Amino acid sequence: MSLFHIFVVAVIQGVTEFLPISSSGHLILIPALTDWPDQGRGIDVAVHVGTLFAVLIYFWRDVLAAFNGFLLLLVGRVTQGGKLAFALIIGTVPVVIAGYFAAKTGLIDQMRSAEVIGWTMLGFGIVLYLSDKVGMKIRRIEHITVVSALIIGLAQILALIPGTSRSGITMTAGRFLGYETHAAAHFSMLMSIPVILAAGLLDGLDLYEKGELALGSDAIITAALAFLCAIGALAAMMAWLKHAGFTPFVIYRVLLGAGLLWWVYS
Repeated sequence: MSLFHIFVVAVIQGVTEFLPISSSGHLILIPALTDWPDQGRGIDVAVHVGTLFAVLIYFWRDVLAAFNGFLLLLVGRVTQGGKLAFALIIGTVPVVIAGYFAAKTGLIDQMRSAEVIGWTMLGFGIVLYLSDKVGMKIRRIEHITVVSALIIGLAQILALIPGTSRSGITMTAGRFLGYETHAAAHFSMLMSIPVILAAGLLDGLDLYEKGELALGSDAIITAALAFLCAIGALAAMMAWLKHAGFTPFVIYRVLLGAGLLWWVYS
């Protein structure tokens, strides 16, 4: 891969990983709209590492509280951190199960097309807008329940469809459940940690077993760039959502989705 190709992949993944505009959809579009080859799974693992470190560092207090709370749960003590950890586990299980079967059946590969991304960008962008307009704002992240976590986790399964956006669909579900915009985004970002970790580990182990996992300069540069872009985009989005809504992301999704569908069908 050329340095420019690495830069583009890392920046796109880093910026779009946590914004509700679908990182996977954008990465699929790179080879579809250019003559560049697929970046390969080794680079995918590298960007996962970069974005994982970004969200761990940005939400380090929540991560530490959830980890300590989980350990206390094991000895029968219930804390706010333990409740958060349990909610994250409940919210992660559905997509792990669905993702496993989707990968084994080849369903995910069958959906990797500009046409699918166009429709999901457009459709779920409109649903995101509706959730922000009709959803009540009566709950904060400390009000997260097992039922809410399960519903958001079930919604996260839809993110297996390219262009849906994992963060977008979980924020949408959170807003429909009455969580404040910032709180819905906060829980969505915490939910990304086990998902990114699982995806990175599965890809990494598979590449290791095949003898294809190598810590080369391309991977290091990609991970570093993805980290910097991800933590910047994450900080900007969380600051924005304290005082505003999802409208800019909705506009972007609708324009991109409509543009892709015009390109596909023209």
